[in-house]
Amino acid sequence: MVSAAAPPMPTSERATFDSGTISGLDARNIGSATMSGRVAAVAGAVVGGKTLFYVGSASGGVWKSQDGGTTFKPVFDKQPVQSIGAVALDPSNPSNVWVGTGEAWMRNSVSIGNGIYKSTDGGESWTHVGLPTSEHVVRIIVHPRSGQTVFACVPGKLWSDSNDRGLYRTSDGGKTWALVLKGSNGSTGCSSVTMDPRNPDVLIAGMWDFRRKGWTFRSGGDGPDAQSGSGIFRSTDGGKTWASIATSKGLPPGPWGRVEAVIAPSDAKIVYALIESKSSALFRSADGGATWEQRDSSQNMVWRPFYFARLVVDPTNPNRLFKPDLRLTVSEDGGKSFADSGGRSHGDWHDLWIEPSNPKHVIGGDDGGLWLSYDGGNRWWKAPNLPISQFYHVAVDVKDPYHVCGGLQDNSSWVGDSSYPGGVTNARWENLYGGDGFWMIPDPTDPDAVY
Repeated sequence: MVSAAAPPMPTSERATFDSGTISGLDARNIGSATMSGRVAAVAGAVVGGKTLFYVGSASGGVWKSQDGGTTFKPVFDKQPVQSIGAVALDPSNPSNVWVGTGEAWMRNSVSIGNGIYKSTDGGESWTHVGLPTSEHVVRIIVHPRSGQTVFACVPGKLWSDSNDRGLYRTSDGGKTWALVLKGSNGSTGCSSVTMDPRNPDVLIAGMWDFRRKGWTFRSGGDGPDAQSGSGIFRSTDGGKTWASIATSKGLPPGPWGRVEAVIAPSDAKIVYALIESKSSALFRSADGGATWEQRDSSQNMVWRPFYFARLVVDPTNPNRLFKPDLRLTVSEDGGKSFADSGGRSHGDWHDLWIEPSNPKHVIGGDDGGLWLSYDGGNRWWKAPNLPISQFYHVAVDVKDPYHVCGGLQDNSSWVGDSSYPGGVTNARWENLYGGDGFWMIPDPTDPDAVY
């Protein structure tokens, strides 16, 4: 016997759902922070004897800690974008915080931003101050004595040409911006900028020609021998004019891909540059960029520069250099050799902040979250309280209360409670499978099975 289907509900009786229906329902955080997620940028300062720092996540906004990482507060949630590429504090007033939106580690799943934001009250409120179509910002530098002067490094759009690429400068706190270093074509933008803290008129910038397509990615020209807009430039007048130093003695011949440069804070004559080319390597200058020597060219140095291209020099020792990569590595001899410094951390490192007066205090971010070291990078403690996981997909099962399943970028596949007495803590999430997680599908006929 076949039962007849129930007649459709009259149109006048059908439930309607719109923004008003759910306007009273707040989003409820169920975590989890145990696996955390990709950290793209870190910036800090010591204020009143305590460590203040900000964490910019790949797609989870900006988080602030005023107690060295014991607690965090999300300070960017009310803004329309949550992908962060750069965070910088005003050295003369750490209450002034600058954020560049749009992550600049140019993987195929990178999220975009809508320009530069500024806070003058330690992240309590924000003002959008320009570059709305930049999409990605890789670095922000604030003048050490004049907080109104700021440089923003814009690599530009990932998937198409754009006129917004290059290095920008504001001299009025973000009211207006000038493009002071422009790429030579529509696919070349700024990949790095570094400033001599003792003489802020001296800057060195890297330019990067790149393009991602649905089936490929190029770093440099459109072919291994094709002309590239990538290069390295130096300014001695505060960014007003720039001169190419790409043909300086010791640097490799073109074409180049991604370029990263950093001036040693304690000795501006020492400059390091990571240059992607047919002979990709780290280069070191002892005369401010006039001449160079090749240093490390190992896999840890040159692998995947679109995703790993940061160089961080110890603020008190110009020969001590960190290279975030698949593993965090450190050199004690000016870049001649590197040793692992990441310990048992997650891996895929992207940024570091070193306390200027105590270089043994290091804070860094990788694909697995935020890490803190108090012995110069030998041992690391993971912050277990940053819920910035990047879920590719989520699903729920038929239990009551139901479970939530999801696959995370580089952080496995997890299942957790949707609710639990006292709240859903880290301990209520279970790791089901390692690596990159994507789809998870609960079996509707077997509550204990997940595919």
